[in-house]
Amino acid sequence: MSASTVDNTVRYTSEHEWISTSSPWKIGVSDYAQNALGDLTYVELPNVGDHFDQGQEFGTLESTKSVSPLYMPVAGTVKAVNEALADAPELVNKSPYGDGWLIEIEPEGDIEGLMNGDAYKAFLETL
Repeated sequence: MSASTVDNTVRYTSEHEWISTSSPWKIGVSDYAQNALGDLTYVELPNVGDHFDQGQEFGTLESTKSVSPLYMPVAGTVKAVNEALADAPELVNKSPYGDGWLIEIEPEGDIEGLMNGDAYKAFLETL
């Protein structure tokens, strides 16, 4: 799967979410995930102020192929939601590490156990 772009400045989950490790703590999905989903048609995101535990579902991505749940990489409270995705869900496809971010959180906990870019690349090769 070397065709997928991996951003080495973020950490990854085995469910293909990424989280930035500096403020603001943004969460999105990897290039691999957006490729696997295909063209996104709808993004369901939580409300500002919602709190989620690590691993808890916080939203969904809907494509022409399927609906996929989104899981929190770390526990935290939602501080901002990418409002642009309501009218342009394809931003996730076009720029998964940039304009296609999903939410910003106030984290509770750390990124211990999440994969760095190299570990994520190795993980993708096992799929």
